[in-house]
Amino acid sequence: MAQSLKNIKIYLEIGKKRTFAGAIDWPGWCRSGRDEDSAMQALFQYGPRYARVLRNTRLGFRLPRDASEFAVIEQLKGDSTTDFGAPSIAPSSDARPVDNTELQRFQRLLRACWRMLDVAAKAATGKTLRLGPRGGGRNVEGIIRHVLGSDEGYLSGVGWKLEKSEGSDLAKELSRTREAILNALTSAAKGEIPRRGPRGGIRWSARYFVRRVAWHLLDHAWEIEDRIL
Repeated sequence: MAQSLKNIKIYLEIGKKRTFAGAIDWPGWCRSGRDEDSAMQALFQYGPRYARVLRNTRLGFRLPRDASEFAVIEQLKGDSTTDFGAPSIAPSSDARPVDNTELQRFQRLLRACWRMLDVAAKAATGKTLRLGPRGGGRNVEGIIRHVLGSDEGYLSGVGWKLEKSEGSDLAKELSRTREAILNALTSAAKGEIPRRGPRGGIRWSARYFVRRVAWHLLDHAWEIEDRIL
């Protein structure tokens, strides 16, 4: 989905301590700052890294020349999760249906994010990770297992139950979880999952599901890259 360089639509999720800026049409391109301006600047600064994630996908991503090319189309009130450090509120545009063309686009985008995480993990093999506030003292396997645990929660958010596995082989767990994510996305996009859960809660839309999964994958892929000594 190519986009005018002067009209990159973004939304802002504004908490009391932290604000997220996210690109509407590019799940995973989402960064935070202390306020609106710093969040948009962070989003702009991560543009080249996001472009690297998608460089072989032919999805038509183009970098903005500066942050003034962002068009804020929605401002959302954040919550405690926002201030803790994770996006938490779905932009209203994520309620739009997903057709087959967009479904394939989202599948390609998720696979690109998985490749980025795998490449970062491989690059860190045998190396020491710098300690810091993002991820604390987790090693690479700890980060990957954290991602897997969060993916299980994201699958629950869209209304998909991930069957428990008896084994603990990391590669098999990754494959199993990623297959479940693609299956859940397809079912949600085709309207096969009821919008309300058995207790009446609203489930995530297909678009928001992709947005949260992609953000978390890239956040930790970039964390690994930044922490390699």
